[in-house]
Amino acid sequence: MNKWSGRGWLSGGDWRVALLFLAPSLAGFGLFYAIPFAAGVYTSFTDSARGGAFAGFANYGELLGSASFRKAAANTLLFTGISVPLLVGLSLLLALLLNRPLPFRGGLRTAFILPLVVPVASVVLIWQIFFDWNGTLNAWLHHYGLPRIDFLQSEGSMGVIAALYLWKNIGYDMILFIAGLQSIPKDYYETARIEGAGRLRLLFHVTMPYLTPTTFFVVLISIINSFKVFRETYLLAGDYPYDSIYMMQHYMNNMFAELDIQKLTAAASLMVAGIVLLVSGMLRAERKFREVLE
Repeated sequence: MNKWSGRGWLSGGDWRVALLFLAPSLAGFGLFYAIPFAAGVYTSFTDSARGGAFAGFANYGELLGSASFRKAAANTLLFTGISVPLLVGLSLLLALLLNRPLPFRGGLRTAFILPLVVPVASVVLIWQIFFDWNGTLNAWLHHYGLPRIDFLQSEGSMGVIAALYLWKNIGYDMILFIAGLQSIPKDYYETARIEGAGRLRLLFHVTMPYLTPTTFFVVLISIINSFKVFRETYLLAGDYPYDSIYMMQHYMNNMFAELDIQKLTAAASLMVAGIVLLVSGMLRAERKFREVLE
């Protein structure tokens, strides 16, 4: 029996060989990801982590009625809604600048990539030194006669985490945009210039349309990375940070500490469902846009 491989049809023997090579990865994924996740979803519908009876949507009802959960969900959505557009816009701007012949262009690209290889603990230590009550920034404020600000225990804490997220991820997104820019054929620009197009028309009528697939991918990666900011937030502010940076991962971590496995798995299931719906919607929109473009 032949199978479709994406480039053509595989014969029965080739398919068995391909499956043999994929077997270790599939087994690892099933054992460490798929099966535990399915068990977690099942647990979210029971009244006990071990041998519990089926409870329907009772755990989800309690979860949605929890003020802590609603605050965590709202903060996570707010953080993603603010940080992701800023990250995509700034990384695109940097990519457009660094895709042109500039002095020290290679060094600048390397400088923006470096945060990716810095350990999280080192990053957090630097940001604590800078934003702590007795840190560098408050020392400068005090030097100029301005009052100190407890950045991590105020409404400005969301800005601190957003700045950390931007600093950590802007280089990666910038490189993806540069790769997308360099894949656009130069003939399109030359043809547009011959027809009298200026820089703005080149940007909006040539660069952006053909950069759309890359933009969708960058947005998806940025959204996924925005849900990974918990490590930095946890190390900076602890288990119960200021209200504005109390994220979904904080809620789930605290439910695990209290051994409230039902609420933990229900929150994780809702979070995964939300991410899947968002990603599916974006992929569908990207496919429709590509069909229009073609």
